[in-house]
Amino acid sequence: MQRRHFFHSLGASAVGIPLLGSDEVSNTPEKTEEPPILVAGDRIAVADTAYGKIRGFILRGVHTFLGIPYGADTGGSQRFMPPSRPKPWTGIRPAIWWGNSAPQITENRYAQPMAAFTDHWNYDDLSEDCLRLNVWTPALDNSRRPVLLWLHGGGFIHGNAHEQDGYHGENLARHGDVVFVSVNHRLGPLGYCSLVSSGGPAASGNAGNLDLIAALEWVREHIASFGGDAGNVTLIGQSGGGAKVTSLMNMPAARGLFHKAVALSGSSLSGIDAGYAAMLGDRLYMEAGLRTGELEKLQELPWLSLLQAAQRATLALAGEARRMGIQREGFSPVADGVHLLQEPFFSTSLSAEIPMLINTTFHEWNPARGDASLEQIDMAGVVEKLRPRFGERTEPICAAYRELFPKASPMELWALIVSNRKQAVAAADAKFRQGKAPVYLAWFGWEPPHFDGRMRSFHCIDICFWFLNTDRMYTHTGGGSRPRALAQKMADSLVRFARTGSPNGGGLPFWEPYTTAKGETMILNDACTIQYDPDGDARRSLG
Repeated sequence: MQRRHFFHSLGASAVGIPLLGSDEVSNTPEKTEEPPILVAGDRIAVADTAYGKIRGFILRGVHTFLGIPYGADTGGSQRFMPPSRPKPWTGIRPAIWWGNSAPQITENRYAQPMAAFTDHWNYDDLSEDCLRLNVWTPALDNSRRPVLLWLHGGGFIHGNAHEQDGYHGENLARHGDVVFVSVNHRLGPLGYCSLVSSGGPAASGNAGNLDLIAALEWVREHIASFGGDAGNVTLIGQSGGGAKVTSLMNMPAARGLFHKAVALSGSSLSGIDAGYAAMLGDRLYMEAGLRTGELEKLQELPWLSLLQAAQRATLALAGEARRMGIQREGFSPVADGVHLLQEPFFSTSLSAEIPMLINTTFHEWNPARGDASLEQIDMAGVVEKLRPRFGERTEPICAAYRELFPKASPMELWALIVSNRKQAVAAADAKFRQGKAPVYLAWFGWEPPHFDGRMRSFHCIDICFWFLNTDRMYTHTGGGSRPRALAQKMADSLVRFARTGSPNGGGLPFWEPYTTAKGETMILNDACTIQYDPDGDARRSLG
């Protein structure tokens, strides 16, 4: 009674504190405190590498390491050279923030509000000391999990490993029990300027891809310490990253470093012509105000000045590129016959044993995404918009697409035509002809509801579905249960592909391997189905 009187004297009953005698039991459940989602500290998530210890953090149960060096600084005398190993360090190096992005022109990146809002680009410091990778893993153990290595888009001149929020590997690592790795590497002329003809480094035209091979070698040597299996690595990239995947499949030095391949919305079937690349390298010297062969001075030039000179060189040779039939102008992997095959990709046995998955979206290059007024265009207007590209073939092409897609609006037909699957199907055909490993083909058609539906199935939208990031990348999807349902199926199928070389068993309908004769294609949408050459007649009208 004295104890009860004491609590009453403090006003305890007035503020809801239960008054319990020694023989009384409360029926009120005790509130339990939720644990923090982030665990970080000086002795948290410490891992060994050949160069020293690193320290990451644990976010929602996933061990995360950002900005791990896999190569040395590529500036100064190392510019245009093959990558070298990083210098060892003492103590424990923090790996808790992104590494530097490769030098690139980022002016006006956020000048267009619609693009800035929708894609939510993430850019940090730019530096030639950019050979960094990131790792997400469920645990630092000996589980030998499948490894996915992500190659960012942006052609071969822009981008970084965390450019979009949908690139994060946390959710897929947790859900699929896999190790996710993403990479920064040299871009533009710093990664792909061929200086061989003027006595420069033999690897200069493919230095950026050699960086990626160095990252794969780092995975081979270290990923077991992060719970991964170096004998089961899937290379996956989107847009320019997809072209990086196909070019690496045709580089002898990459053989054996990865075992499955995924190309999303981008696949190249050849490197650029070595003769054109040599002319471009010589012109770079001229635009930089140097004599051809003055390599040391070119290495001393501030990187921004070099990039600006490279832009001028590309423009100066635009006519020559057209005359030579160069489809990708500027700086990208060079078919030098040493580092990258001169033969058309997939025409040799190199990488023939690697299963492959190829995907594109319905409306990769949707003109109305940033311009609502184009929704009102009629077919006559579409024909006029397309005539500079297709000339006298414009009307037959439009008629073929209109016949195959009769419910599509003129704007939708315009988007389908300029976003055609011609390159993706050509890559699937070439891979199929190798005959040693299956290739799976998909076509992503899911459309978000915002902006009155005019976004459609645009370039990059599918990435966050494969990686279970549809809520994180809400500016692409709107978030919520509808995109999440499709993402679950796509991510599960991707994980199955990474484990076994087949996407089947992951929640999608049975996915038949692609053949040239039937054109088996998985349609990815709210309802997923296998269709056979779904745009064939229209696509063939493109010539």
